[in-house]
Amino acid sequence: MLKHTAKLVATTFVAVSLAVSLAACSKGGTTSTEAAAPGGVQTLTMWTHNAGNKAELAAIQQIVTDYNASQTKYKVDVQAFPQDSYNQSVVAAAAAKKLPCILDIDGPNVPNWAWAGYLAPLLGMDDTLSKFLPSVLGKWNDKTYSYGYYDVALNFTTRTSTLKKYGIRVPTIESPWTSAEFTAALTKIRDSGDFKYPLDLQTSSTGEWWPYAYSPFLQSAGGDLINRTDYKSAQGALNGPQALAWAKWFRGLVTDKFMPLKSGTDPAADFLNGKTAIIYNGSWGAADARKKFGDDVLFIPPVDLGSGPKIGGGSWQWGITTGCADQAGAMDYMKYAAQDKYVASVSTATGTIPATDAAAQQVKGFEKGGENEIFRQFSQKFAVLRPPTPGYPFIATEFTKTAQDILNGADPQQALDQAVKDIDANQSSNNYFQQ
Repeated sequence: MLKHTAKLVATTFVAVSLAVSLAACSKGGTTSTEAAAPGGVQTLTMWTHNAGNKAELAAIQQIVTDYNASQTKYKVDVQAFPQDSYNQSVVAAAAAKKLPCILDIDGPNVPNWAWAGYLAPLLGMDDTLSKFLPSVLGKWNDKTYSYGYYDVALNFTTRTSTLKKYGIRVPTIESPWTSAEFTAALTKIRDSGDFKYPLDLQTSSTGEWWPYAYSPFLQSAGGDLINRTDYKSAQGALNGPQALAWAKWFRGLVTDKFMPLKSGTDPAADFLNGKTAIIYNGSWGAADARKKFGDDVLFIPPVDLGSGPKIGGGSWQWGITTGCADQAGAMDYMKYAAQDKYVASVSTATGTIPATDAAAQQVKGFEKGGENEIFRQFSQKFAVLRPPTPGYPFIATEFTKTAQDILNGADPQQALDQAVKDIDANQSSNNYFQQ
């Protein structure tokens, strides 16, 4: 379960180039092959990436079962795919104009798939979706195309006894560590010799983890992946003074021996086994940490590099396709499935942050005063969506390459300037993804 949850943010890179290229040629809408079931009931096919996750798939299937039993006009039919091949399957189906009516989408892909003509806006749901966490809604050009049942929250996980031993202040949501405090804390822990490394940012992880996990540090420093005023250029945002300060700080974590260049194969186990003092991990790791350390475990905000702590927001979401033969039926299901009880049931199955306040009160640990409420507070206060531009898959690839090059010793300014050049060229070559 936890391994699956950790992979929630690691799928955007699947078929990135394929997605961008086929999106352009399939732009303008898709068709579906939905047909009436016996008795005149309209079948609405649903695709999900949850073939390898029995708990989440069962929760989704229960929603579908309830919906099918609640009325006689429509029948939703679930088809589950392995997560690793899911995006490729969607892109290929879109090119062949054979998308289903309803599908789940990795949040950062929503703008690209909406621009490509895969997705239809969700209509008549504004009141319902106003109660959802902003980070679980997929938007582009002021329209909402998807909603999700949950989010996850990155944090620094450590132990109260560790900070106390070295005289380090316990940071809070209201008063996180400053950059200077963080450096001083890591220095004390490193110099003690008690740990192999004071910090583990999980740099052995791949794919979408890099922009999801590390671009929030860039944003905390005052930079960004692209200028969000018009999403046309990364100039200044990704290579200005703030971005350069982030790059030097990021590389400094390695050169100052605060963290390894590349983490081990199981960073969470390294933390639990005492090899590292602080791990940058998701809310999915809370259960194991509590089991190991009990009340000594501590979940704290990431460091404030000048513009407040930031964490990535957005996970898997649900939407309907433009080619669905019965848009009204698909929307009927989407409205039914957005009930708080279903937000709660899916969140419970995945161990993730419920998307609504009402659902949070139904999920043990996330209720007010619950042991997991802090993760919902992190998400509400610190979450930043990856840039909602159809060019995001390319931006993600460029940021990952650039961040890895910087960690490996590339000149930070040159690396950032090249990333800006490449991102701007991609945005321009696609006419800035105008509709």
